[in-house]
Amino acid sequence: MKVFSLMVVWLLTAQALGAVTPHQAARLGKDLTPMGAEKAGNAAGTIPAWMGGISQPINGYEPGDFHADPYDKDKTRAIVNVKNWQRYEKYLTPGQIALLKKFPSYSLHVYPSRRSAAYPQFVYDAVKNNAVSAKLLKYGTGVSDTIMSSPFPIPQTGAEVMWNHTLRYRGLRWEYTSSSVYSSSAGDQSVVTRDYKYFWAYSQPGVTLDEIDNKIFYLKHKTIAPASMAGSMILVHETLDQVRSPRKAWIYSTGQRRVRRTPNLSYNSIDTTTNGIRTIDQADMFNGAPNLYNWKLIGKAEKFVPYNAYKLHQQGLQVEDIAGKRHINPTLARYELHRVWVVEANLRVGMTHVYHKRRFYFDEDSWQIVSLEEYDEEGELIRHSEAHVINYYDIPMVFSTLKVSYDLEEGRYFADGLNNERAPINTDVDFKRREFTATGLRREAR
Repeated sequence: MKVFSLMVVWLLTAQALGAVTPHQAARLGKDLTPMGAEKAGNAAGTIPAWMGGISQPINGYEPGDFHADPYDKDKTRAIVNVKNWQRYEKYLTPGQIALLKKFPSYSLHVYPSRRSAAYPQFVYDAVKNNAVSAKLLKYGTGVSDTIMSSPFPIPQTGAEVMWNHTLRYRGLRWEYTSSSVYSSSAGDQSVVTRDYKYFWAYSQPGVTLDEIDNKIFYLKHKTIAPASMAGSMILVHETLDQVRSPRKAWIYSTGQRRVRRTPNLSYNSIDTTTNGIRTIDQADMFNGAPNLYNWKLIGKAEKFVPYNAYKLHQQGLQVEDIAGKRHINPTLARYELHRVWVVEANLRVGMTHVYHKRRFYFDEDSWQIVSLEEYDEEGELIRHSEAHVINYYDIPMVFSTLKVSYDLEEGRYFADGLNNERAPINTDVDFKRREFTATGLRREAR
């Protein structure tokens, strides 16, 4: 009876949510930014008002360049370390505190807060339309009557905030080469390099949910180094409602020399590309169906979060410049005080996952998850992850240039997004959705 009652309450809650009134939506672009953040700064003056962000490339930028740091003249306001973290405790997440305690060499270099987030006007228009039309599906497994970008700019629940991250605008097409690094508890490191292609179906101009056939995006990546792994490929069709239509994925292994469907690229499955540090649903900080958890909206908080990480993004840095034995190089990371939405996910009765509780911190200006913690069944904090974001101002949009996940039990970590020795994300590409098929994967594997 108790389980049934919980299900009824959860279902009624999920069904009662969604679109806001036109009167509420009229706040977008007024006291709220077009994406739904508070436009005003904070009372202390330590978080500025949003003044439009960086809406066009800065002087000197040429297409294909790495994004130069528009704030390179800023000076650090504080360096938080194991000796002084208590002074800044209210601005730190539990994951950051755990990392400071575990590694005395780790620190947070805090800079002035710069609300650089910006998006194209057509994204702002879509978000405003979504605000009065988007609805959360039963059990929160998907959304309807939405397109292009985040569906709930004035969220009422934790599930809505999570969908804002999942469906945030990330451009139209991507192509890039990037490396990831795994650092063991002994400090031994291995580097893997892959080619990536993304087709963002949900954000294509003029499309409807029916036309994209429940797909958010298509992804194909191919390993190019080390030689022992070169040639292996993965193809993913990322679905919106993954309970109704689960994610589709295919793998090509050079050892088996065949393309096969993989049914377990979701949820609690171990992400083997991270040496087991992440589960599949930790990619992009969180992905996939949210139905294993009850999502609680804690509210807003002011936290030091990785932001405007242009030093980490700069051209020419080598892997060893960024990836230390225990953690990334703290002198390259930039933290700022920002308002974040805090959402807690607790495992539902009868569901199974290695993480029984997860706490997420969403940048209010972009809906990007910038920090998270994960807890085991005993309530122990075992993982801490951060997304070091920049404004890709040639588009513009906010996205991570580096993501890092720390295993707090074993003292190891995984970082991906290391493209400094190659080229930034290329958005000036023209491949089509039909290129992301199992047949195309087989053809490429020949």
